[in-house]
Amino acid sequence: MRERSPSASRTQNLETPRAAGVAGIVFAVLLAAAIVLARIGLPEGAGGSTVRLDAGQRDEVNTAVELIPFAGIAFLWFMGAVRAHTGEAEDRFVATVFLGSGLVFVASLFAAAAAAGTVLAAHQPQDFGRHFGYELLTTYGMRMAAVFVFATSTIGRRLGTFPRGLSLAGVVAGLVLLVVGSSVPWSELVFPAWALLISVYMLWADRRAP
Repeated sequence: MRERSPSASRTQNLETPRAAGVAGIVFAVLLAAAIVLARIGLPEGAGGSTVRLDAGQRDEVNTAVELIPFAGIAFLWFMGAVRAHTGEAEDRFVATVFLGSGLVFVASLFAAAAAAGTVLAAHQPQDFGRHFGYELLTTYGMRMAAVFVFATSTIGRRLGTFPRGLSLAGVVAGLVLLVVGSSVPWSELVFPAWALLISVYMLWADRRAP
């Protein structure tokens, strides 16, 4: 078997953080945009047995639904790049939690988008689709996001790839998503904000690497 040269190995190590940073930024921007559009287009507190959407709200929800698949793809790329960066030094237990929580988050994100899509497709949209979508996103998806944040921060702290302040910020973000994510509107924006912070740091650290 042909062995990889040391220069090729160093190149891969330098490219992996850059890929993770770019994918993380794309994910953060797309998810934040989708959340804002969904919150505006489908107000969570609106009562009644049906949801009456005007043309502007339908466009906002439709755009949010279309952004979700691309956000999920960028997140999977972000996960893979971060995991490749840890390499053989990763802790198997924490890595399993990292991978599992990330995949469940993506599944919840896609299911929430599908629920929002039913609101658009129904002739007389019911509140059920709206509540179901919000429940998937804020109660289940954001709690899995919290576990992902905890696992990523733990990996970064143990391997020394994240500074102490960044790891502490991850703990705070994870607690917000875990404790108040389902009860405080707009708190789900904490997750893309954290992903953006991690991505920018990784790009900055990659630039400083010799």
